[in-house]
Amino acid sequence: MAAWKLGVIGGSGVYDIDGLKRARWVKIDSPFGAPSDEVLTGSLSGLDLVFLPRHGRGHPLPPTAVNARANIDALKRGGCTDVVSISAVGSLRESLAPGDFVIVDQYIDRTFAREKSFFGAGLAAHVSMAHPVCPRLSGLAAAAARAAGARVVEGGCYLAMEGPQFSTRAESALYRSWGCDVIGMTNMPEAKLAREAELPYASVAMVTDYDCWHEDFAHVEVTQILAVLAANAETARALVGHLAAALPAVRAPSPIDTCLDGALITAPAARDGAMVAKLSAVAGRALKGPAA
Repeated sequence: MAAWKLGVIGGSGVYDIDGLKRARWVKIDSPFGAPSDEVLTGSLSGLDLVFLPRHGRGHPLPPTAVNARANIDALKRGGCTDVVSISAVGSLRESLAPGDFVIVDQYIDRTFAREKSFFGAGLAAHVSMAHPVCPRLSGLAAAAARAAGARVVEGGCYLAMEGPQFSTRAESALYRSWGCDVIGMTNMPEAKLAREAELPYASVAMVTDYDCWHEDFAHVEVTQILAVLAANAETARALVGHLAAALPAVRAPSPIDTCLDGALITAPAARDGAMVAKLSAVAGRALKGPAA
């Protein structure tokens, strides 16, 4: 058993964390390219924390330009044991109103222009995504959101679209028919990459609008989203504070910590040395052991 080191990925509207002691911005280089920004390190209620603004400070990066591989790799290199994602989403359900926080537990990935795996030619691996989030971390995040004053819904399916445009009405209706609850542009391939990096991952999705399916509301506009984001940003920061204070003093192991055991397919003799070096942070633990 060991200590927690929490990684927090801040989405639209959340570009820093209040109250960090010994706070400083640190550059972490990644062999997968440039992360979205430097990471903000420090401690909160005695917890070591690493914060990364997903779109960069000032929001220069649209969803497709976010280098999720570099971001997850940087958090792993920064020593994170677990990752909480905070992001803005549209609602596909009448019961999920703007301002609600949804603790996502499933995904449908409709992105198509992004690198989705750390692995590839020279080192193949297949991880299970049947249960894509960490139930322990998700439960703790839900409790922290409630403590911060949010209305929280635990469980929901997140439709990840490419963007940057919002949905057509036909697309919105289709996703509702599939049983999706919220729609966003950033949690994929982020969640898949966190799993490949053996990082337990939880997603806090902040509802900003009703997408474009709802007859009683105007079609989604950025100005609407920004207004709700401003109202939710403080709640999201408070959530992080409550979560930091609530984490157990000792971190019990998670099955996700060792999910690459049995996932590495390429035999050691056939592995590409450059790929092995590139994956030193993401898969170093597993690569030191026997192959599947």
